[in-house]
Amino acid sequence: MQDGSRRPGPRGPRRLGAVVGWTALSAILPGAGHLRAGWRRTGIALLSVYALLLLGVLWVLLTTDLGDLAGLLVTSTWLSAITIGAPVLGLAWFVLVVHSFTVLRPGMLRGPAQAVAGVIAGLLAITVVLPFGLAGQYATVSQSALDRIFSAPPATPAPRASSSQESDPWEGRTRVNILLLGGDADTHRVGVRTDSINLASIDVRTGNTVLLGLPRNLENIRFVPGSPMAKRFPNGFRLPANPDGSREDLLFSVWEYADSHPELFGGRKNQGARTLMETVGYTFGLRVDWYALVNMWGLARLIDAIGGLRLTVPQDIVFGKYNEGLVKAGTRRLGGADTMWFARSRTFSDDYTRMGRQRCVLSALLQQADPATVLSRFNRIALATRELLQTDIPRPMLEHLVPLALKVKSAEVTSVQFVPPLISTGYPDWAKIRSLTAKAVHTSSTASASRERLAAPATPTSGTTATPGVTSSPSATASSGATASPNATASSGATAGPSGARDTGTTSKSGKPTEPAPVKEINEGCA
Repeated sequence: MQDGSRRPGPRGPRRLGAVVGWTALSAILPGAGHLRAGWRRTGIALLSVYALLLLGVLWVLLTTDLGDLAGLLVTSTWLSAITIGAPVLGLAWFVLVVHSFTVLRPGMLRGPAQAVAGVIAGLLAITVVLPFGLAGQYATVSQSALDRIFSAPPATPAPRASSSQESDPWEGRTRVNILLLGGDADTHRVGVRTDSINLASIDVRTGNTVLLGLPRNLENIRFVPGSPMAKRFPNGFRLPANPDGSREDLLFSVWEYADSHPELFGGRKNQGARTLMETVGYTFGLRVDWYALVNMWGLARLIDAIGGLRLTVPQDIVFGKYNEGLVKAGTRRLGGADTMWFARSRTFSDDYTRMGRQRCVLSALLQQADPATVLSRFNRIALATRELLQTDIPRPMLEHLVPLALKVKSAEVTSVQFVPPLISTGYPDWAKIRSLTAKAVHTSSTASASRERLAAPATPTSGTTATPGVTSSPSATASSGATASPNATASSGATAGPSGARDTGTTSKSGKPTEPAPVKEINEGCA
């Protein structure tokens, strides 16, 4: 290669350290070695291109919301571009380092210094390729895992967006509601038993979230009027008791029952997810947009993939059919299996204490799965994740849900757990559940509106006061007994509760205001 600006005669450094040093500098500052060797035009061109790239990256970081950028990075287009582009860029960097070493004229070195310089330069060239190779490999694995997880058809038909809403991924909604489930699918039975049932109602503008929890042993479940399950159980979900007195007609078995009885749905199979979404939505008076089911034993494999979780077990946890298992009290790192038994065992305990331990495990997982751990064990984690999650969230929605999830991390998250003494699981007060749900959602939305007014005091804001039974929304009125749609306008007493009674306020029968139960600490039950 010739460079018209290069002066005649040898210009390369004469010492081993100088050759290696300028080659290493060229790996992080392209063109430096060429300038030292007298290849001015080439060196200036490389430095200029590199400077423009850095300025472009800086401009993107300064002008683009990091949440939106994170959302773009999980799209198929960007992951495919990284999969192809990273190896190509790595190869270009390899050639750059080799050429920088060559123009520094290592042949002018004496004796074994030439061999040493060549070995070091070769190792350096290989080293600069590795990050690009890892980036391409991580993108490929991520693409495969995301395509597999987010490939299920929607459990409920998605509303069609109008032409004025095509640019709005939320289709005019101010909140999205995602049903978060923990289940234990098994090979010897149809369907899934959902041991953990929570609904996250998220404000799409601020990320303010209300987490609504229902106990697995909720009885006399009411179904959406007119639905196949409501026709089968018009007075609530009741089945004959088992020979040992235990019951299967509880909230946790709704999915399993629906999947096991396709004849109720005109022969359509796999109706469990949709039935549970509609049932939980009807119970709260909210429309459930999507669900995400975490397989408990898939979660155990994920915990093993990150090297276990460090937890504080407050007392010995006994588990097993014959009480043969034991998770001893104390603070230490637990593997996936022991962590799951700690979270799931009800031996000498109850559902509500177990719910606290489950929240503790999820909190510990979020805290301890730091970026360094995820990157160092990326392949194992991606493989475990494939078996962990089942959802009907459409793949394209990840671009919008990832930024929303980042908002939630820094937003206000409140929790209402509908457990005794707030409600009776045997005889639930459905109107009270809907009333407290509406109050919690309204409070969250009001906080969002207040935050926006503080951020932009000159901008007038208007809000709709949510009343028990429906989600505040902009256009149609919810009819009695129907699940509230995202576009339903809240009107006092407009929606019937699951029992059919009209909900007229957030007061008890005695006339005293009813408040949500105190929010428990996330680590209650494990520390």
